[in-house]
Amino acid sequence: MINNSKLNTQNSTLKTFLFTLLFTIMIVAPAFGVDAELTRQTIKGLEGVSVIVEDIQPNIQKYAQKAGITKEQIQKDVEAKLKSNGIKVLTKDEWLKTPGRPVLYVNINTHETEKYWYAYNVRLELKQVVSLEANPSIKTLASTWSIDITGVANIGTLGVIKNAVDGLVSRFISALKS
Repeated sequence: MINNSKLNTQNSTLKTFLFTLLFTIMIVAPAFGVDAELTRQTIKGLEGVSVIVEDIQPNIQKYAQKAGITKEQIQKDVEAKLKSNGIKVLTKDEWLKTPGRPVLYVNINTHETEKYWYAYNVRLELKQVVSLEANPSIKTLASTWSIDITGVANIGTLGVIKNAVDGLVSRFISALKS
């Protein structure tokens, strides 16, 4: 006969170990995305960008708001960082008149992995109007530069998501100025 108490303890220990391993891998992992010499060439010479931030997902809104993570706050933070680094944030009218109509797109995707623990992915993309090589008369908005970072946070450490956005915006600024 198997001792259920011992089996539950072993399962709990294994779950804790696997979660800790996954958490460590996600925290230590570098930002992923397409920030390479070729993609940096696609953003050289931009006069400015418009900023679009997606809504924060409902599964985390209540806790995220307490950490200062709202669509509006992220929008303000991103625009302020761009402006303080000499990058023009385009109004709608300016954007419509700017070649390529560049948009800096921010998306925060979250998934509750355990009660009060969230896996997150922050993605930053520079999208521009491009022409298709196969049919140059067709123009579409496409991502020409992107970067993202994935991690895990609990309701008490959701500020790491805001820090991740800030870090990715810094990488964009660096790419744009390179």
